[in-house]
Amino acid sequence: MPVASDVREALRAEVARRADFRCEYCLIREDDAAFAHQVDHVISRKHGGPTSAGNLAYACVICNRNKGSDIASADARTGEVVRFFDPRRDRWEDHFRVEGALITPISSIGTGTVRLLRMNVPERIAERRLLQVLGRYPVR
Repeated sequence: MPVASDVREALRAEVARRADFRCEYCLIREDDAAFAHQVDHVISRKHGGPTSAGNLAYACVICNRNKGSDIASADARTGEVVRFFDPRRDRWEDHFRVEGALITPISSIGTGTVRLLRMNVPERIAERRLLQVLGRYPVR
């Protein structure tokens, strides 16, 4: 049975178009994913985040499930709490770089996000490598 959502269809369509139908975290296209992308509350409702375009991101099922309601992570080196990447206020290129099939973090925000979303587990790397061969994922 499908899970009920408080995101209206028109708002979901707006979020998807704004993201160019790509996951705003790992950049995979919805057409290349096994399951339809989901609308993610960047700041979860649990933490008071609104269901509005300014707090919603388009996310593949894997990134969205790994993120859950989390909004921050502890920096492995310093132990400081660092917020996650926020597609509404951050530029992807300021926090990540595609190197081969890896998503390499280039900031503390990127580091926490890559780790928690498990962006570079072997299965995700293999997926991106295949998509790159097919010309469906950025090569940089």
